[in-house]
Amino acid sequence: MAKISPVSIKYMIHATFEAVGPVEKPDVIGALFGQTEGLLGDELELRDLQKEGKIGRIEVETEANNGRTKGKIQIPTALDKSETSLIAAAIETIDRVGPTEAKITIEKIEDVRGNKRDYILDRAKKLLEDMSGSSSKEISQNLKVASRAARVAEYGNEKLPAGDISGKEIIVVEGRADVINLLENRVNNVIGMNGTKLPDAIIELSKDKEITLFLDGDRGGKLIAKNVVENADINFIAFAPDGKEVEELSGKEILTSLRKKIPAKEFSSLSKNFNQIAIKYDEENLKHTKKEFKEELPNINKSKIDREEFKKIIKKIDGSKKVYFYDENLKVIKSVTAGRASSELERARGVYAVAIDGKAGVSLINAAQKAGVKIIAAKTFSDSDAKGVELIGF
Repeated sequence: MAKISPVSIKYMIHATFEAVGPVEKPDVIGALFGQTEGLLGDELELRDLQKEGKIGRIEVETEANNGRTKGKIQIPTALDKSETSLIAAAIETIDRVGPTEAKITIEKIEDVRGNKRDYILDRAKKLLEDMSGSSSKEISQNLKVASRAARVAEYGNEKLPAGDISGKEIIVVEGRADVINLLENRVNNVIGMNGTKLPDAIIELSKDKEITLFLDGDRGGKLIAKNVVENADINFIAFAPDGKEVEELSGKEILTSLRKKIPAKEFSSLSKNFNQIAIKYDEENLKHTKKEFKEELPNINKSKIDREEFKKIIKKIDGSKKVYFYDENLKVIKSVTAGRASSELERARGVYAVAIDGKAGVSLINAAQKAGVKIIAAKTFSDSDAKGVELIGF
């Protein structure tokens, strides 16, 4: 079994559990692997991820009291934000541990790299001060940026990472790394949610403050925005450029993204309609300019192939546990394992259809959309709203 390197750990999932009867550590770990199996597709199976070194050693602490068992769970991951959040959400669906009923609650998803940055910052200050030949002017200049990152405070009982949020306007981001990046780029009125779960402190702040939600430019960011808008009084929403995370943006990209913020009340219609309204908010004169545009979707020629004939072809792969790529003439281009399908699609050319002996996961559907695939056939689907791709069940 591959072991995850401490250097490669990005996030730590912190969870608590309570079981109505006596359970041991192996029971908890067995429930984590067993009851999440198949929920997120082959690419996010906990057993496989641990073998590949993408999930680290799972730590469990238990405490028995009056016949009941409580405890804590820590799961280190080297996955990205969205995949880590999906794993955490799947764990919360577990309802039994060993022979007894149980409930698991995700407390937070910790950005481990944020703690490392704090150490690096403090150590760098000391090393910089000790460097021979460095003038006080040079030291002062080098520490200006570092000092802004060092001003990360903790807000509320949930200890949310924050800058100066005493003013009327606040920018809400996802995690500590996002907060640090904004502080480093002179955007001080920022607070992080410490993961994808909406903290109570943000809900309370939204009652009195003007909130701008600033999220990653990917599907995960859109899902988080939907949840937050439905549960808090959000005024505006801004997204990082497509495919980028807030924590990696330059100062110019941050300001550009924030200038393109849209009123939160428009977000639902933007995410549902093909004919959308792009709204640019002018902070100087408080005017809104609307421009209609039509979302371009790949054209699927319904008469291109015989659907019934295609269903007969893909029935032959039943039991293979593989993913098949087809050209426009429904000839097999290649077959790969489910774990390699997404990466292979990124490199493949001329793939017209994809058939999976199993479940079509979110990452595979996203890769198929980017590759211009017109049809995905599978037994089940994680996402039934794959824009521009026809889904066929078998």
